[in-house]
Amino acid sequence: MGANSSSISDLPKNEYLKKLSGTESISENDPFWNQLFSFSFPAPTSSTELKLLEEATVSVCKSLVENNPRTGNLGALTKVFLSRTRELRLSAECQNHIFIWQTHNALFIICCLLKVFICEMSEEELQLHFMYEEKSPGSYSSHSEDLLEELLCSLVQLITDTPLLDITYEISVEAISAMVVFLSCQLFHKEVLRQSISHKYLMQGPCLPYTSKLVKTLLYNFIRQEKPPPPGTHVFPPQSDGGGLLYGLASGVATGLWTVFTLGGASSKAATSPELTSPLANQSLLLLLVLVNLTDAPDTPNPYRQAVTSFKNTQDSSPFPSSIPHAFQINFNSLYTALCEQQTSDQATLLLYTLLHQNSNVRTYMLARTDMENLVLPILEILYHVEERNSHHVYMALIILLILTEDDGFNRSIHEVILKNITWYSERVLTEISLGSLLILVVIRTIQYNMTRTRDKYLHTNCLAALANMSAQFRSLHQYAAQRIISLFSLLSKKHNKVLEQATQSLRGSLSSSDVPLPDYAQDLSVIEEVIRMMLEIINSCLTNSLHHNPNLVYALLYKRDLFEQFRTHPSFQDIMQNIDLVISFFSSRLLQAGAELSVERVLEIIKQGVVALPKDRLKVFLLFDGVGTK
Repeated sequence: MGANSSSISDLPKNEYLKKLSGTESISENDPFWNQLFSFSFPAPTSSTELKLLEEATVSVCKSLVENNPRTGNLGALTKVFLSRTRELRLSAECQNHIFIWQTHNALFIICCLLKVFICEMSEEELQLHFMYEEKSPGSYSSHSEDLLEELLCSLVQLITDTPLLDITYEISVEAISAMVVFLSCQLFHKEVLRQSISHKYLMQGPCLPYTSKLVKTLLYNFIRQEKPPPPGTHVFPPQSDGGGLLYGLASGVATGLWTVFTLGGASSKAATSPELTSPLANQSLLLLLVLVNLTDAPDTPNPYRQAVTSFKNTQDSSPFPSSIPHAFQINFNSLYTALCEQQTSDQATLLLYTLLHQNSNVRTYMLARTDMENLVLPILEILYHVEERNSHHVYMALIILLILTEDDGFNRSIHEVILKNITWYSERVLTEISLGSLLILVVIRTIQYNMTRTRDKYLHTNCLAALANMSAQFRSLHQYAAQRIISLFSLLSKKHNKVLEQATQSLRGSLSSSDVPLPDYAQDLSVIEEVIRMMLEIINSCLTNSLHHNPNLVYALLYKRDLFEQFRTHPSFQDIMQNIDLVISFFSSRLLQAGAELSVERVLEIIKQGVVALPKDRLKVFLLFDGVGTK
């Protein structure tokens, strides 16, 4: 590095890096720093190049770790950067490209070193390395104890206070990425960090007053989706669209942290990253999610979570309660639009889940929208393309549906929204269908995919819970949606019979051979019967509460009436079968009276007439199963 362009292969023998990591102490006023920061570095564009970069800098970093206790050069580098950040705002206003470029490069170097240091040592050892000064080996100054905290606070101020211009875009991205790297210590600990030094710095002291401002800035960065400036707007060569080297480093760190936060481990399939149009928006969202998911300190709740769970709409003029710290306001319409447009990314779906689950102001606003299809359709697409998504993205999408379907108003309104030509639904041409019927189709498809592939009971239960939440409000179900409900029951029925047959054969075999261990068919049978009961309860809830609105479901029941025969006398289903049996018997008799060779239209007409004649008090009300909640 230095005045000339650098490449990855040149790094181990770069004279400036050798001097930085060597045995000679470098003063903060040394012209060396200007020379070190005057480099053009081609940002790696793939994970392979990132790995090559790490391998190329290993010798430099090891040398710095060994010599820094004597030289204090890491602290000197940090102090030079900090002195420059104090003039950054003025430099931006004066369009001082060279100064901003060099400051960006200083931060670039710090981040590269910081990532390696965090991987190799504890936070306590890292803190010591920032405290070392040019003295006898291993000595440090009591006046520089908070240099690490000062660096972190400086990054926060850089993010919140530096105006976003073409010349400051890159350094803003790098500052956000550097904070994610700062918070990556959790990745190198099996246990949840509750006493982290970096967490303490962010939740207490000089950083704390910036909490709401930082969260608001990150949210607006996400909302605005600012693209990188076009080539030619920098004095220095532009980085790739990936947002610089630290985009790649921090994105990997944040993705790993996000997986730990949501599922406690790696997913079954790597995320497919959509084309990145705004590195600033993407990095801001990653940092926001990491901050919100920081563990509460023993005596201090996470202020960033408090800010995210309490902010209000700019149109809300009511005062904030004094008990709510770090409160602020943001434009909900802009936020809603951004969330609708960005659901192809895992992190945007996680943000939507976080806001719906934890911020009652956002949840109330979204449920009151008259264009909920703009939000629901992208979520349904995630579930529809379950084969292409990783598990945590699918789970978040499903839980979002579960939260939405807990609201009766939502369950009613989705059947009033009529959609035309859903091109991504390929099983059948849907020229016109309600949003509610489409939601049912996609959830049932997810259940069937899960039955044949992943066999995840948790996924099953959440899908069925969403259907159960909606069932009392089913309205004018599309004939295909009604068919799929009964088809799913048919699939479960066949699976039940198959396991029952296997259990019977296994029992017979055990009588002749007592040495062979028996498969646990009883447990399999219990799980299938539990799911079958859930489905019967969902059908029963629809018949009890909205029979007159759903002639297509009655038609599908009658068409497949033989499916239900075996469950009429089954001890696990006798009670819940009463209503279904009553409906089937009632309408079957009316069809018999109407004669043979009836057209579909005539059958539906008879059903609609019969609904009026069926005494409602004959239908027994059952409580739905206790599904998985979100509270």
